[in-house]
Amino acid sequence: MLDNLERRNNRFALLAAAAAACRLCPAMCERRAVLSERNGQPDALVMFIGEAPGRQGGDRTRVPFSGDQSGRNFQRFLDSINLVRDFVFITNAVLCNPRKISGANRKPTTQEVSNCSAFLRRQIELIDPPVIVTLGAVSLDALRRIEYHHLSLKESVGQVHKWSGRLLVPVYHPSPQVLASHRREREQLRDYKAIARALRSVTSQAEKARMKERLENESIPV
Repeated sequence: MLDNLERRNNRFALLAAAAAACRLCPAMCERRAVLSERNGQPDALVMFIGEAPGRQGGDRTRVPFSGDQSGRNFQRFLDSINLVRDFVFITNAVLCNPRKISGANRKPTTQEVSNCSAFLRRQIELIDPPVIVTLGAVSLDALRRIEYHHLSLKESVGQVHKWSGRLLVPVYHPSPQVLASHRREREQLRDYKAIARALRSVTSQAEKARMKERLENESIPV
């Protein structure tokens, strides 16, 4: 019989294949969805959701938030809370790279986010992370399509909220433009401490559940 992790891996492989075959967005039919085992662990405690793969980042490397300055900033923020990338799952609200005619990155359209929302929902259901971190306004808004929330990035950044039976921490995108004009590094480093608090909370709950289960298994019937 397959164990839970192997079943999850098989389901994830089918999901990645479906994303690779998707042609819902006319402007991105020639792009490849950035979704594979390189996105992270299928049983991760935390899922990070970005906007879309960058042309020089995830679209080129096939790993979300790697190979460009946004990826380097993201790695630095993870390091600040001792969070190892190998133990998280990273994805995007839109799985393919949206580009202008010039070839430069562009913000995904509302329709493109809507087209990809089923894939985002299935990733959340499959990974089942107790903590979700949205990187920017696009990904925070994308979650609203899955289950409604009233949060805005400006008012909710760096705070721990409850959403769909999980903990949700909205933070800003780690792009150089955001760091330069909207959310400075010192502020973003503070935001990531909220992620660490959320993870400590769910880790503590998991430990308590495991301890309770062990005590029940070891109890001696009278």
